[in-house]
This record gives sequence, structure tokens and C-alpha cells, in this order.
Amino acid sequence: MMKIERVELSLLYLPYVHPFETSLGREEGRTFIIVKVFGDGLCGYGEVVASQAPLYSYETTITSWHILEDFLIPLLFKAGLSEPEEFSRAALKFRGHPMAKAGLELALWDLKARALGVPLYQLYGGTQKEITPGVSCGIEDSLDELLRQVEGYVREGYKRVKIKIKPGWDVEPCRLLRKHFPDLPLQVDANGAYRIEDKERLKALDEFCLLMLEQPFPPYDLWDHSRLAREMATPLCLDESILNFDSVRKAYEMGACRIINIKVGRVGGICEARRIHDYSQVHDLPVWCGGMLESGIGRAHNLHLASLPNFLYPPDLSASKRYYAEDIIEPPIELTARGTILVPEGPGIGVNPVEERIKKATRRHAVYLPSNY
Repeated sequence: MMKIERVELSLLYLPYVHPFETSLGREEGRTFIIVKVFGDGLCGYGEVVASQAPLYSYETTITSWHILEDFLIPLLFKAGLSEPEEFSRAALKFRGHPMAKAGLELALWDLKARALGVPLYQLYGGTQKEITPGVSCGIEDSLDELLRQVEGYVREGYKRVKIKIKPGWDVEPCRLLRKHFPDLPLQVDANGAYRIEDKERLKALDEFCLLMLEQPFPPYDLWDHSRLAREMATPLCLDESILNFDSVRKAYEMGACRIINIKVGRVGGICEARRIHDYSQVHDLPVWCGGMLESGIGRAHNLHLASLPNFLYPPDLSASKRYYAEDIIEPPIELTARGTILVPEGPGIGVNPVEERIKKATRRHAVYLPSNY
């Protein structure tokens, strides 16, 4: 069994190449945590996807740092854990905080795969070595700007486009894009911005032959999702409502959705994500891998997860340059000439974090040793 020698946390900030707006607000850049776990002369990297403000989730970078520092890292050392599955089971004693748990678990998975000299997808049972990604467009200042953005992404080779919507920015953007791109696979994401009283507005989206309507209602509202699902031709997909395996089972049994968005951070780690994937596969419920505008570290982790066989829709795993002028990994994640992304074949996440760039972007740093506990 590998002995964990130390854990390091770094709080980073990276500016976006273009502001990103959803129904939750507008952001110019991203603050996030990188987790590094050291053992046997190797280092495993994970990423905590919590945002600076409690908008998408109640978790923030500050609460995640607190949970990691005061509970999860002490648990790792005191129990002598090094296997990601063991850590995942042990961390269940602490309620909530899935993004903090996932960040540390991801670092343990990376460390394990590096020690074995294999890419992560081999540990997960992944079968897809080349993935066709989608790209996500935020809410823009005008329809003309949205069209310009989408035209650029289509030229770059993206085969699927997702746009963010909110009341007042929904039907017209879809109508515009369908006029210019009648055959483009298109989906929309509301991030819970609507209520059941808005259902007629949402049902009007059926006109545009969308791949899916993602998370129209707030996370807690499985019942209203099930009501809307019965009245729409467009498949409903759940994102924020999917907190763990049990929420998937309940959503499926209620008929609240026909597609599941799996985000590792939202469900608490790879172990829970794989459990959701396997259940969904048995019940013919397709899944896809959502993104949280991760750096290359989190993005590489997501690529390995998205290699599992029931990930049947294009993931939000676009190239590094979509969000960041300079990512913190080499080589950057890029589109092939076929409009695909190759799952990295190197050990662990298969890409190399650039410590100089990480240090440059770091706003806070801490080191944790077993001797402290």
C-alpha cells in the first residue's frame, strides 16, 4: 500500500478569454482549487470545481478549503488511506460537500494510475479513446454576438452547441440559430431559471428539434420536472438535481428526465459517478459529461470519465483555448481535424501540469503533512 507523504492545496485564479454568463450571473474568470497528493515520489492532481460564490451550488472555494483542511485531509492521514475507493467510503461520514470530496478523490485516482503506469480510463473501464465534444455558449449581449460566437465554434469543428437560456433569452436565440444552422445538434441549459408557471414558454422550444432541455427548474424540484417531461417532446436532462446515485434512481422512477448530466464534482467523485453511469446504462438512460469550465487538470479528468460506454451525448469538454489563453497543462487539450478530442494515453490524467503556471496563478497555498495529525 502506498503511503501518502503530503497533500498540498492551491487556490488559483484564471481569467477567461471571453466573459461567461448564465442565468446565475456573469463571470470574467474562475477561482478554483488544485489538490496535489504526494506518495512514492509521485504526485497526483485533482481539481475542486466549486465557484467563488454559492450560485451553482452551496459550495464555494472557501468552504471547500475548510472541509479539505479540517476534515478530509485529516481523515486521509489518520486512517492511513491511499486508495481512492477507500477514501470515498470513509468520506461518506461527512455530510455534503461533494466538490471538496471529489477534488481529493481525483488526486488519489491520478496518483494510483501514475504508480501503475496506466491512463486513468483503463482503471475506470473506459472504452472510447476519441470523444466528440460539444461547446457551451453563455448568454451574450445581443443575438448578433451569439450568432458570431456559434459561427466561430462551428468553423473550429465543434459538432454540437449548447446555449444558456433564461426567461426572455430562450425562444429567440433558438429560432436564430435554427435559421442559420438547421442541422446543427443544439441543446439548451437553463440552470434552474424557470418555474412550472413558465411551462408554455418552455414547451415552445419543441419547435426547434433540440437534443435536450437541461435543468429548467431548480435542483430540488423533481416533481415539476416530471410534470413538464410528460408534456414536452424535447427530452429533459437533469444537472443540478443529480446530487448522487439516489437522486438518479428517484428521477428515473418519477420520469423526471430522459438524460443525465454527470459532473464528478457535483456527485462527489469518480466512485459515485461510475455508480450512476452503471445504473443508467442498465436502465437505458443515456448520460453525458458536463463541464464546470475546468482548467486542463479537471478537463483531463473528465475526458477519462467520458470514455465510459454509456456516455452517449457530446460532453462539455471543449479545447483549452475555449476558456483560457494559457492553460496550466501541456500539451493543451485540442480538437483534432475531425472535431474530436483524444483521451490522453499517458499515465494518470495523461497530461503534464506546468508548475510554473500554477504558481503564477496561485493566490493561496498550504502544505499538510501526516506528522501534523
